[in-house]
Amino acid sequence: MDFKEIPTDCSREAIKIREKIIKDYYAQWISEHPDKKIWNKNLGAYIHIKFLSINETYEKASRRYESTLAVLNLTEVLEKAVKVGECPAKRNTRNQKQFEKLYMMQFGNVKLTVGLQRSNQELVQYCITVPQQQSKVK
Repeated sequence: MDFKEIPTDCSREAIKIREKIIKDYYAQWISEHPDKKIWNKNLGAYIHIKFLSINETYEKASRRYESTLAVLNLTEVLEKAVKVGECPAKRNTRNQKQFEKLYMMQFGNVKLTVGLQRSNQELVQYCITVPQQQSKVK
């Protein structure tokens, strides 16, 4: 993928294009990784990609150009992200109720959220984004 083809603005049209880029990338990634999982060195466990991973990520990451770029480095992010925190999942949030807890992980400026599933204790990629930089107060 040529990064010049990815729109950088925040228009509705740009977001739709980035959503399609992310969905297409996951489809390609899954064809190359049919077991849909990558070993994370820091957690010492596999992180699985599921339908929820794709939906949550394209909905959030398509909002910002930088987050879309982060998704295009999915394998490296999943392998090398380091756990920086954890919190209980929100039981009354539709996409989080299947998880026991969420791990906040980081790889460079990329934030990876991984959920621990209640039913089978699998780690599932929940979302990948690049948070907006806070302006430094002097």
